[in-house]
Amino acid sequence: MRGLTVELIPDLEEGGFTARVPDIPAYGEGETADEAIADLREALRAHVDAFGVEETMSRLNPPSELRRMDLELEDLIRA
Repeated sequence: MRGLTVELIPDLEEGGFTARVPDIPAYGEGETADEAIADLREALRAHVDAFGVEETMSRLNPPSELRRMDLELEDLIRA
């Protein structure tokens, strides 16, 4: 496998980003998306060092479809 799907989560209150690979419990943080991804690389390296590449790879699932939903949660309560 040559690529991983990385989720970038902006912190709207504090600023910066969290980066994660959905199936692996490793996270990166940074002021910019690139910094968060660089920090995630280090976290992934540590995960592989601790658990091995086979264990890390076994956690990966094929990418699923991601969609953005325009929905206000408050609307669900009113419905």
